[in-house]
Amino acid sequence: MKKGNAFTLIELLVVIAIISLLMAILVPALNRAKQQGQATVCKNNLRQIGIAAHLYCENWDWYIPRGTGTTNKTWFQLFMPYLSERPKGSDYRNVKIYRCPSYPDKNQTVCYVNNGWEFDGPSDDVGHAIDRPTRIFGLRHLDKKIYLADNEDGPWREIITQEGDPGWHTCDVWSESHLPTNPTTSPPAASTSRRVAQARHNKGKQKPGCHYLFLDWHVGWIGADESAKKMWRYDL
Repeated sequence: MKKGNAFTLIELLVVIAIISLLMAILVPALNRAKQQGQATVCKNNLRQIGIAAHLYCENWDWYIPRGTGTTNKTWFQLFMPYLSERPKGSDYRNVKIYRCPSYPDKNQTVCYVNNGWEFDGPSDDVGHAIDRPTRIFGLRHLDKKIYLADNEDGPWREIITQEGDPGWHTCDVWSESHLPTNPTTSPPAASTSRRVAQARHNKGKQKPGCHYLFLDWHVGWIGADESAKKMWRYDL
């Protein structure tokens, strides 16, 4: 009788070792490709929101919504009629553009925070919350003024799943403690927590940072230490 063709144990071990080596090489590359793809989607989302914001401004005499206070509709509600993605009905939760694919908790329905920070003149270095529109026509340095930023995640950040949730009115920035340079990691209250992502889409970069949408509607990745207060001020 002829001996059947078969792999020896050593040959099988060699094949397994080669496959393991290839997996060790390919998996990190695939993860990097996935992260780069998510970053591209996030930037495109912000660009789409920027287009909607521009169209909104054109229709409303160059006034743009600020903050997410309790007296007016939020920016993500107001922009829905101007988005390329048509939501079903009037429910903002159907808008995929408002979600960053890299946000850790997939239940979060709004993954960006709005600039709701106003100052009472050059001598005011603290500022306060604002939830009324601002006219951007005539403002200087629009390419350096922040309008939206990646939303931070953490145990202190509320997950917004529907209108009226506790985090509904914390989707904005109006304090220095909300900036990514804030070292606080577990503050006692959401109003004092970091709201701008400290490290998002920074794979391959040498420092933490995240995406920002500026008032000229371009999108850029900025390091956490570069997100200065003056970039949030519209009065200078």
